[in-house]
Amino acid sequence: MFNSLSGRLIVLTIIFVMIAEVLIFVPSIARFREDYMMNRLERAQIASLALLADDMIDRELEAELLENAGVFNVVLRRDQVRQLMLASDLPQPISQTYDMRDNSPVVLIRDALTRFVSPENEVIRVIGAPVRDAGLLIEITMETAPLRMAMIDYGIRILILSAVISIVTASLLFVAMRALLLKPIKGVVGHMQNYAAAPEDARRIITPSASVTELREAEEALQTLETDLTQALRQKDRLAQLGSAVSKISHDLRNILTSAQLFTDRIEMSEDPTVKRMAPKLVSSITRAVHLCESTLAFGKAEEPSPTLTVLPLADLVEEVIDSELLAVGEAKISFACAVPFGMTVRADPEQLYRVLANLVRNARQALVTAGRPGEISVDGREDDAAWWIEVSDTGPGLPPKAKEHLFTPFQGGARKGGSGLGLAISAELIRGHGGTLELAGTGPDGTQFVICLPKGDGTLTPQLVSDGAGKVVA
Repeated sequence: MFNSLSGRLIVLTIIFVMIAEVLIFVPSIARFREDYMMNRLERAQIASLALLADDMIDRELEAELLENAGVFNVVLRRDQVRQLMLASDLPQPISQTYDMRDNSPVVLIRDALTRFVSPENEVIRVIGAPVRDAGLLIEITMETAPLRMAMIDYGIRILILSAVISIVTASLLFVAMRALLLKPIKGVVGHMQNYAAAPEDARRIITPSASVTELREAEEALQTLETDLTQALRQKDRLAQLGSAVSKISHDLRNILTSAQLFTDRIEMSEDPTVKRMAPKLVSSITRAVHLCESTLAFGKAEEPSPTLTVLPLADLVEEVIDSELLAVGEAKISFACAVPFGMTVRADPEQLYRVLANLVRNARQALVTAGRPGEISVDGREDDAAWWIEVSDTGPGLPPKAKEHLFTPFQGGARKGGSGLGLAISAELIRGHGGTLELAGTGPDGTQFVICLPKGDGTLTPQLVSDGAGKVVA
């Protein structure tokens, strides 16, 4: 029973009602004792009226009057004179005297509890005021055993009544709570179990229907959670399907590019000066495309491959990225600037860092072309004792609000209209693989700045950088 909410509710209700009844029981017993003694005083007063009517009554009538009144003696004070109205022999001396004319509730409760727990039969004197002002006071002597038995009987009846009230109250409360709370909670649990069986099915999402405010808020929160989870699962499913398709395309594209790579080897042998100048860039681009296809296939299986760290001159890599983007500028008035200090080297994977820089520069170029205005794209580099810093900035129109909110989230953080956001997401993952960070430093009408941080010290991969005497830094 204690393992269910309804069972605990019933038990706790019974316990609390019983506690309340016990708190009522104590003053009730005190009140019962007071009424009992006052009743004996009234009956004794009525019995004494027979003596007032006739000064002489026989012993048998006197004994009968005292027995009916439940007392041994009756003393009535009228006109400042105490008069023994009725009398009989006392079985034992008087032990205590109680004046019922002026008692506080605390005194009444104390005397009642004392009598309730004292099993000895005693003779006590009780003093009270006669009813209807029939005198100044009336005194009686009586036994305590009948009083105590009457108190016990009254207490038992009170406890039985309390138990009945507790059970009835708990039952009514249980029925009400079951209808208003427990049943709706079981309904929510049932919805959760039904949804857990097939979370991709939007028809299983809970529809709030509770009339209780708190429970309805819980249902609305659960509805939001299930809706977001269903959408996330659907998106993951689409991403998985897209990844499978990309892996197949990359596999075929790699084969095509491998064939193209064989042809470029022949082109390099040409004697044409223009061909000789352009062929190395074409070979490098095709080689990168082949590596990208291979990396995409690896990413489809698990994640981006771990970077192969090497020390490389940053300026040469930036110039290569800029040369590739210059071919795509066309007639747009866009200029590029490499502000990397001469001789600055970084420790990174050349292919992965090239992909990151190419993606950032390409995004900046596309933003300027889309805005239809001239601008400049700059790549700057600096270093301190802890890290290398690479900043890619432009004078474009800035990022839209949605792109800033989901900047590195695939398919949500596209920096331009029609963009998928994959480039920035992959770039951030590649930089994290280096132990660094890719962050948006600022964006606005005056341009956008991205900052790459590559840490120098990781305890195992940091090479010893020294000068070769010719102004270059080598590992």
